[in-house]
Amino acid sequence: METQLKRAFDYPFRIFFLSTSIWAMVVMMLWVAVMSGALHYSFPLPALHWHQHEMLYGFVSPAIAGFLLTAVCVWTNTERLHGVRLLLLWLVWLMGRVVMLINPGVPEFVLVSINLVFLPLVLLDAGLRVWKVRQRRQYGLIVLVGLYWVTQIGFLLTDQGYWSEAAIITLLMIMAVIGGRITPAFSATWLSKQGLSAEGVRTYPRLDQLALDSSLLLCAALPVQNSLLTGALALVAGSSHLARIVAWRGWRVKAEPLLWILHLSFLWIPAALLLLAAGKFDLAPVSTWVHAAGAGAIASLILGIMARVSLGHTGRPLVLPAGLVVAFILVQAAAILRVATSAGQLEWRLGISITAACWVLAFAIYLGRYTAILLSPRVDGRPG
Repeated sequence: METQLKRAFDYPFRIFFLSTSIWAMVVMMLWVAVMSGALHYSFPLPALHWHQHEMLYGFVSPAIAGFLLTAVCVWTNTERLHGVRLLLLWLVWLMGRVVMLINPGVPEFVLVSINLVFLPLVLLDAGLRVWKVRQRRQYGLIVLVGLYWVTQIGFLLTDQGYWSEAAIITLLMIMAVIGGRITPAFSATWLSKQGLSAEGVRTYPRLDQLALDSSLLLCAALPVQNSLLTGALALVAGSSHLARIVAWRGWRVKAEPLLWILHLSFLWIPAALLLLAAGKFDLAPVSTWVHAAGAGAIASLILGIMARVSLGHTGRPLVLPAGLVVAFILVQAAAILRVATSAGQLEWRLGISITAACWVLAFAIYLGRYTAILLSPRVDGRPG
């Protein structure tokens, strides 16, 4: 047991992917229990704000840390963060979760301060590695993660609702940057290995830039509270994201779950942005886009990336363990059901309950199949 616990801190993805999955389940079960009246509990923040914060930052930030701090070591060919330093970083994240559950007893400035420390530490480690080797290609990604942290500052220090929306759009931009690098490349490689032509899988740098620029402008326009402007920008951003994803030809890799989950995750980005545009033009309920982005795009990608990275970085072949296809389907079902509930197509209590069941089961399957992998040594004998 002691050896397994030490191994959890051999590489950032190990401990942070485990933590992401566990917290995804805890947050959802607590939220539904409180909202349904099954559990009487008072959070240190208003219930909705607590739910938003713990989904946007408590759940997503360790997933970002696990991916970024693992990938940046490979990109820069530097020694991985591990051991005591990784343990201390993880404890900062854990302290943030603990104080978000304690009420009363934690002064507000303590709660805010603890929760605002984690992301800067992640940025410091990743940013210094990138800066030392002058890897300019990664600067934009580091800046976007920094912007994500700025939205957390705004969320915790002000009562303006647009900070949570800004966080979601920023996360979609982070997804777009990462997705534009890995998804077409992974798809083309898989097609070639199957003896199929990969020529149809294409990327268009100008289209990628349009998608990012319009998303950034959309994020900047949120405080203006102008529905016409926000709706128009969301329409442009959603359309450009859709065009770039179509160019990746995701339907050609439908036989490989580790790939189709990525394509489906990214397809939720234009779906969410177009729903945002529809909401601003009074064509759809205003909150549907939030759940399309959160449960559809962000959660689906987190599950898909964790499944792939956990195999590749432990020296295992990219063969999905049994049951993970069910987990991928369940997280898609959770997204569809949550959007349908938000749109009034399902009775709220029923919709939330089924959504939560699908969500929790999806991450429980990941934990059940991957805990042993994440706590075991690499099969190829290499460090990490």
